[in-house]
Amino acid sequence: MHRRTTRPRGRPPHPDVLTPAEWRVVNAVRHGMTNIEIGRRLRISPDAVKFHITNAVGKLGVAGRRGLKTWSGAPVDSALRKRGTTMTMPGLGPIGQISRNVADIPRSVEWYKTILGLPHLFTFGDLAFFDCGGTRLYLQGHRPETKATGDSVIYFTTPDINASYTQLRERGVVFRGAPHMIHRHPSGVEEWMAFFEDPDGQLLALMSQVTPPTS
Repeated sequence: MHRRTTRPRGRPPHPDVLTPAEWRVVNAVRHGMTNIEIGRRLRISPDAVKFHITNAVGKLGVAGRRGLKTWSGAPVDSALRKRGTTMTMPGLGPIGQISRNVADIPRSVEWYKTILGLPHLFTFGDLAFFDCGGTRLYLQGHRPETKATGDSVIYFTTPDINASYTQLRERGVVFRGAPHMIHRHPSGVEEWMAFFEDPDGQLLALMSQVTPPTS
């Protein structure tokens, strides 16, 4: 008779310090989103958001949600992790993106596309992106917890977001969270951001497009 091989129950161990679901929640926390916003964006329940945050805090040994916001880490399979940090103090490049809160995404998309004639890049849920001669315009739909219009954020490009983050922190710049990946395009190119404040507490951001290293 052949003995049946028993397999351990549960999910197989994940090769990274966090699971993909935990990474998505941690990046949203570092992006400055509330639990309600995270749940809405990821389409999971508030309890699931809290569960992932608790797990991540325990695994990383940080001091709660605030510790997650300032924890600097990247997934093992991310282009940024594979490339590493040059620490060459690259400085800031051109403005790559400007954001604007709007009351109605479909109406605004039609207006910016038809009336202003801006090339529409893509729309994802309540987010829409246009090209303004090389600078990206990012529209975000209004939510009850945010203002309907205004409050533009200027996003400065940088070739090495970790190096720029370290450099600016050493100069006393106040960051609201560590660099974090917000999107991975089908091509594998990753979008990373980190938000910081000017002397009046208004929001600015670093942004970096990281291309996977060629093998």
